[in-house]
Amino acid sequence: MRPGATASRGGAGGSPSRAPGEERALTSVAAGDRYAREQQDRQREGERGTRQAHDGRGRPADLPRLWHITLRVSGTGTPLQEVRRGLEQLAHDHPFLLTSRYADDHAEIRYWEEARDLHDAAAVALRLWGEHRQSAQLPPWEIVGLEVIDRETYHQRLAEGYGPPPATPVGVHPF
Repeated sequence: MRPGATASRGGAGGSPSRAPGEERALTSVAAGDRYAREQQDRQREGERGTRQAHDGRGRPADLPRLWHITLRVSGTGTPLQEVRRGLEQLAHDHPFLLTSRYADDHAEIRYWEEARDLHDAAAVALRLWGEHRQSAQLPPWEIVGLEVIDRETYHQRLAEGYGPPPATPVGVHPF
């Protein structure tokens, strides 16, 4: 029990019991300014008709979208077996990774990320290598390239015959 609180209902030392059938008085807590503003905003939206913020393609702006990420890292030479093992561990820990290509001094990781907008997708991608460097025993390389494109752009590039080739075969492969 938290300090200053009374004993539980019905127990010794608590508030007096109500007679059978007696109504319990209810009290409320003020909702606050934020709640009042939100209620006013909802009322105004209702008066204008339901409006929702949309992105440039007519979708609600706050829904998550798929983003194709290509992350490139580079650094000092590391034995190929260690690089491969680290990338395989990363793929095992995070099965969303599509494909990884590697050499002894650089690697490329490609995957799909779900995020509200490009800024969120890029922020997650920029943290990926550093956050998993120890757990996957990745080389101490730095990020040297990042590409984030939306799903429609990715498919448009493929249809037009340019852009990143499809991520096949899936897995970890040498360059």
